[in-house]
Amino acid sequence: MKNLFRNRWQRWINRRIPRSDLQSFSQKNIFILPTGAGVVFGLLLFIMLLTGINYQNSLIYLSTFLLGAVFVGAMHQTHRNLSGLELTLVQPGEGFAGDDIPFRFRLRAGRDDAIAILLSCGESGHALVHVHCGQAQDVSLPVHSAHRGYLRPDRIRIETRFPFGLLKAWSWIRPVSAGVVFPRPVPAPEAFSMVEDGEESAQARSVDGNDHADIRPWREGDLSQRVLWKRFARTGQMVVADWEGEQGSPHWLDFNAYPGADHELRLSYLAFLVNERGKSGARFGLNLPGQIIEPDSGPAHAARCLRVLATWGEERPRDAMSEPHGTRKRSSRTSSRVITEGRV
Repeated sequence: MKNLFRNRWQRWINRRIPRSDLQSFSQKNIFILPTGAGVVFGLLLFIMLLTGINYQNSLIYLSTFLLGAVFVGAMHQTHRNLSGLELTLVQPGEGFAGDDIPFRFRLRAGRDDAIAILLSCGESGHALVHVHCGQAQDVSLPVHSAHRGYLRPDRIRIETRFPFGLLKAWSWIRPVSAGVVFPRPVPAPEAFSMVEDGEESAQARSVDGNDHADIRPWREGDLSQRVLWKRFARTGQMVVADWEGEQGSPHWLDFNAYPGADHELRLSYLAFLVNERGKSGARFGLNLPGQIIEPDSGPAHAARCLRVLATWGEERPRDAMSEPHGTRKRSSRTSSRVITEGRV
């Protein structure tokens, strides 16, 4: 029964507040209820009224009616704080999985001041904001991310309890635009791309490269496929062979350079390498199944590669579907398609 009531409530809210990056608040979409302190205040007024009726005390009547008028005035003021206010999603955020992604909103007050306004999403929020009438103010709201992909909050709550905290007025905005969550960087083991720069690079490489190998001690993060297990059985020393013939162009970051690793782990490896190349200013390209970014350098190129890694195999959220923490929960059909592409 509880889940049924919650689902019906959410469907009713979704019909009343459609998805939009711009939300204007009026009596049609503003909700107001007493807070805990307001409920206690109302009970005290009721007890005072009963006491005044019982003892026919004019002073108790006067105090009850004055405090009741204060309560009604607070209700109108609390509602007016949100009435006429406009909330706009200015810029969806970007960041790495597991971090708080900043979403930038703009508050524009109407004919009245918007006092003590609070934006929140889940457990995250920001300090109270006061926007003067006719003016605008930008606010950054951190939204928690759990997985890479698109991040579109289901609902952003806007609330005020001014002036006395006896009542709270609130509403929501349901954004259309989605932020982008990059894969969490994981230090990548030493591996070499299978992508060739061209015929000249291939001719410059040794023809019998498979007969030459660089033997080095095993380091944490090396793939088990490169360990010389026969030598380990004979000598007990774990060493790794880097075959020259396996080394492709150093300008390419290749998804297929980590055989045996999970797809998400490969993307995390590539995100780490993109960060490193971006900091050093080195020239690099990105090779993913079904998508190739030609070698380039600079912060803009690194940011583009991170966005491609974040959205690889993902579908942009539609109005009919929304995930509270990204788009990692996909249908089995989409997952099988991504796995098939990765194997190809």
